[in-house]
Amino acid sequence: MKAVLINEKPFLLQIYQKADSLEVEILSGVCNTEDSLAIKNYVIDWLDINRDLRPFYILLNQHRQLSYMVEEFKGLRMIGIPDLFEALCWSITGQQINLTFAYKLKRRLVEKYGSKIEFENQIFHLFPSFKILAHADPADLKAMQFSGKKSEYIIGIAKLFDEGKLSKEMLMSLPDMEARQKMLMSVKGIGIWTANYALMKSLKEQSSIPYGDAGLVQALFLHNIITDKKDHLQILDFFKGMSGWESYIVFYLWRSLAKKLP
Repeated sequence: MKAVLINEKPFLLQIYQKADSLEVEILSGVCNTEDSLAIKNYVIDWLDINRDLRPFYILLNQHRQLSYMVEEFKGLRMIGIPDLFEALCWSITGQQINLTFAYKLKRRLVEKYGSKIEFENQIFHLFPSFKILAHADPADLKAMQFSGKKSEYIIGIAKLFDEGKLSKEMLMSLPDMEARQKMLMSVKGIGIWTANYALMKSLKEQSSIPYGDAGLVQALFLHNIITDKKDHLQILDFFKGMSGWESYIVFYLWRSLAKKLP
């Protein structure tokens, strides 16, 4: 189940696998025809439904260390973060800390500032709006154990969104990934890793690689694709052969960390 904000209205969705299709049930929220279409488009974007993965699997089969992924992860699609503001906040939250602690920080942020849906004695939280976080007190974020810098960055980015100086639509209107990277990296608190992560998860940029990501480097090392975790040239050389599918390779490599390698 997932709580989402569609057309400024909260909905609780449950998604079922039905043969070769997905069925979306609205558990909470009053839905009209316009909302129904928007929910459908949200799910398609969120789960990258329309992408043909067959060329990707052909590419994986050509790589000895990665060919097992074709069967092991068959059908696995990039799970995105359609809301660019959420994607940026999440990537900033995760900078230079482990994933477990990052999840704790995100939960504290969501529970304090986000709205919620109650359904069958359960509470489902929605990520807070930039309109709310633009007026947050940095001291409150620090009390949640956000660093002073991260508190400053998140509130600062929220203000840019609130003032109409940054949006997903603005990025999508730019001519290429390099221009989008440049725009994001002009914002205080957004470096190349954060920019590439947000582009990968929110805009589905297929050539976006979060270089320097500890999980990515670890997965490449465990697959014997690189022999030195500090050798950036080895990583660059590997991705040269993955043109057009770099982000999916990253996603599958992250997923591989949750299983025992063959």
